[in-house]
Amino acid sequence: MTTPVTIIGAGLGGLTLARILYVHGIAATVYEADASADARTQGGQLDIHEHNGQAALRQAGLIEQFHTLIHAGAEATRILAPDATVLLDEPDDGTGARPEVLRGDLRRMLIDSLPAGTVRWGHKVTAIRALGAGRHELDFADGSTARAGLLVGADGAWSRVRPLLSAATPHYLGTSFVETYLYDADQRHPGAAAAVGAGALIATVPGKAIQAHREAGGVLHTYVALSKPQDWFAAIDFTDAAMARARIAAEFDGWAPQLTALTTDGEAPPVLRPLHALPIEHRWPRVPGVTLLGDAAHLSPPNGEGANLAMFDGAELAAALLAHPGDVETALGDYEQALFARTVTEGIDAAQVFDICFGEKAPGSLIEMLTQAG
Repeated sequence: MTTPVTIIGAGLGGLTLARILYVHGIAATVYEADASADARTQGGQLDIHEHNGQAALRQAGLIEQFHTLIHAGAEATRILAPDATVLLDEPDDGTGARPEVLRGDLRRMLIDSLPAGTVRWGHKVTAIRALGAGRHELDFADGSTARAGLLVGADGAWSRVRPLLSAATPHYLGTSFVETYLYDADQRHPGAAAAVGAGALIATVPGKAIQAHREAGGVLHTYVALSKPQDWFAAIDFTDAAMARARIAAEFDGWAPQLTALTTDGEAPPVLRPLHALPIEHRWPRVPGVTLLGDAAHLSPPNGEGANLAMFDGAELAAALLAHPGDVETALGDYEQALFARTVTEGIDAAQVFDICFGEKAPGSLIEMLTQAG
């Protein structure tokens, strides 16, 4: 394959694509807006599934290294009522079918698996122009430019590449997460630590939930879910951490203190995470020289599959390019047709799981899903 590959976004999907191409002797350049790999935190733990995320890592030749990143025991799951009554307590079964790893550790592994200079940090795309014959020119915020023979948008929910293919924009789901952390929790926050247990906790009722995950080193990573309009959150000054925590905690008045402590005792400034999605049947006509993967292509409600699907997309795109080394357009057509079919199936599932977790039948619907899966 002689067409240069340009990837926008150094997330898990774009890096997986770059790594698999590199393994097969194909160079790619990844442009990333962040100033460095450590410019910001990369989110919490991910469960990486055998059939998609782990399959992609096998193609990338990184599965053994991945195993060294796993947080042992973290597959445990607890569902609690608002009064902290335990409704379901599933220990880690030890099978490793959906091992938990930190997103940041996984991303670092992928970055380190690439030759130096593959990722061009501090390159925020400001404009893209079609040059014809499947080529594109990119403008960056620092004033530099680049030309792409094959352009891959792996740049997430608010992709700058997507408008080349589609007019679709993400819509607000009516629910937002508020993220915070507790540190050294077993010593400093024993009640909250005991409530969370060894793995994941969710205490949910229709329209709101407190979710937390135990990470290595006694860290409790919390996402509070509230079904509220965006204007409601806009009225909260998140630069005033104490006030923001108190306002969010007020929505859980009467809940057990070991649960509300996951918010009120937060030791990191609370961060608002509005949830958005693209239409489930999002697709686009074949446009020469450009395609999408991950959230840029199929942003869905969070259901534990986003990172897995992004990596799988990267692996599938790499496989298509390798299968048609002299015909990029055929490769992109094959990749996109499979992607579109997969997007519908996964999008429907994501919407259903989101409703199960936060909809009108929670927590009974969630307990039913987990017990049936077990």
